Amino acid sequence: MEYYHLGELIHRRAEKYGSRTALKYLDEADEWANLSWTAFSDKVLKTAMAMAEMGIQPGDNIGIYAQNMEKYFFTDFGAYANRAVMVPMYATSAPTQVQYIVNDAQIKVVFVGEQFQYNNAFKVQRENPVLERLIIFDRKVVLNPEDKTSGYFDDFITTGENSESEALVKARLKNLRKTDLATIIYTSGTTGEPKGVMIDHENYLQALKIHDIRLTECSDKDLSMCFLPLTHIFEKAWSYYCLHKGITLAINRDPGKIRESLKQIRPTLMSNVPRFWEKVYDGIRERMDASSGFVKWLFNDSVKTGKKYNLAYRNEGKKAPFGTALKFFIYRHTVYFLIQRVVGIERGNFFPVAGAPLSDAINEFLQSIDVHIIYGYGLSETTATVSCFPHTGFKMGTVGAVMPKVTVKIGENDEVLVKGKSVMKGYYNKPEATKEAFTEDGFFRTGDAGRLEQCGDYTCIVLTDRIKDLYKTSNGKYIAPQMIETRISEDKYVDQIALIGNERKFVSALIVPDFGVLKTYADSHDIPYDSENDLVENPRIYDFIFGRIELLQAQFTSYEKIKRFALLAQPFTMEAGELTNTLKVKRKVILEHYADVIDKLYEG
Repeated sequence: MEYYHLGELIHRRAEKYGSRTALKYLDEADEWANLSWTAFSDKVLKTAMAMAEMGIQPGDNIGIYAQNMEKYFFTDFGAYANRAVMVPMYATSAPTQVQYIVNDAQIKVVFVGEQFQYNNAFKVQRENPVLERLIIFDRKVVLNPEDKTSGYFDDFITTGENSESEALVKARLKNLRKTDLATIIYTSGTTGEPKGVMIDHENYLQALKIHDIRLTECSDKDLSMCFLPLTHIFEKAWSYYCLHKGITLAINRDPGKIRESLKQIRPTLMSNVPRFWEKVYDGIRERMDASSGFVKWLFNDSVKTGKKYNLAYRNEGKKAPFGTALKFFIYRHTVYFLIQRVVGIERGNFFPVAGAPLSDAINEFLQSIDVHIIYGYGLSETTATVSCFPHTGFKMGTVGAVMPKVTVKIGENDEVLVKGKSVMKGYYNKPEATKEAFTEDGFFRTGDAGRLEQCGDYTCIVLTDRIKDLYKTSNGKYIAPQMIETRISEDKYVDQIALIGNERKFVSALIVPDFGVLKTYADSHDIPYDSENDLVENPRIYDFIFGRIELLQAQFTSYEKIKRFALLAQPFTMEAGELTNTLKVKRKVILEHYADVIDKLYEG
């Protein structure tokens, strides 16, 4: 496999694949359209020429504030051809967040997606002399009457069609360097102000190489769904890897329509966060629990068979007994197929999962119904993957085997330390933060606590918690909140949970129920309600959920167990600042927002 600077990657792949489909995307008629590699290369080149015509220089920072779209990729790779730097912003970001990034990275041009992003970005532009121009992807966006500088992307890419711009881009393509800065990804962080992670082309190239060594079972015959925001390093690095492999990318533009997209596209690959699979698990378990008689027995037997075949034999490199193999073959073409088809993943090859803790119980269940989860761990600072499951020989309870050519060791306070060519060079404009992020011998401090275990031929990582998140009760006992939250989140009646306990005499929690299934329970047990508030205030509902939590935390020590909790009628949201853009809980904010509720939990 040949490896290319991202500035030339699309053009080199177009030489190989020509008329084959590179991208699938929803057109203006809301129909799936195909874009060939040749057309993709042409769009990228025209975008690069238009950027050169605009005056974009090597090293300039360019903002992109949009949902996933085909034009997002034209912009990324057009910038890389000019040796410019892309600075992505989440499509859900508020004007204050955009303002911070524009100021910190001194961004003069921002590419925006739809009306929401345009309105916010134009507000920033009017208040900030740094931001000079907006380029708009969606033609349906209505410009503000006072806007005299913005333009539509389709018009923008025609501006560079001249010999001077073409010559300039070709000259820059001849001078690409792997040390060129590629992207600055601002971490949303659960504490402190955002930091711009500087990822250069060498980081990306190394990520491509180590994934080629580990992920041997995907090829250019695969089809991957691009669903997570391209601002997220997991999706960005995964999408670049797919393009490197010649894998077709189907771009899901609206996160709310992912279920429809899956059934229309039926991908073989898709990177995702655990929350997606938790919802899939809840839906399947609900159907299984609602069935009876022979159907229920069939469901349960298929799960037992799949667990035995995939985990006890296949994963261990052993040949399954004939009877087990035969039953598995039958279930694969009946029960598993039907379950997977409902979701739209029956053609699945494997599905990378990272970004948050994934319950072992859910992971094991998915593996048992022949959904091959490649669970992993990484950070923006490490260009995503530090470790992930190999195709066989993985171990539950770990976040996978350390990637090839990546060195991991355990430092003080059990901190996971990482070194390798895929690790960032530092934080943008933050030399002190950069210095603090590395040990004297050059290892990156992840901030995660864990340990290393030998898993056959691999060294695996077991994470215990975020070091900064560790709670110390007033009794001097240390609590790992994420571990407890992950366990409780396995329950289908729990939608969100935030553990409380730092400097408190016992552990408590704030819980947002899954009101869909909770209302069904209330209806079937004659519990009256007119609103979500009625449900969370009902003692019968509280006792019901308490009983389920007690069963889930049976294996915890006494000081780790949730003694009291409050049910909330409203979910934690990004808009309220309670969740990061990757849906992690911001504990400090939640402690402030729910101070009165929390204090009541500790009364008496």
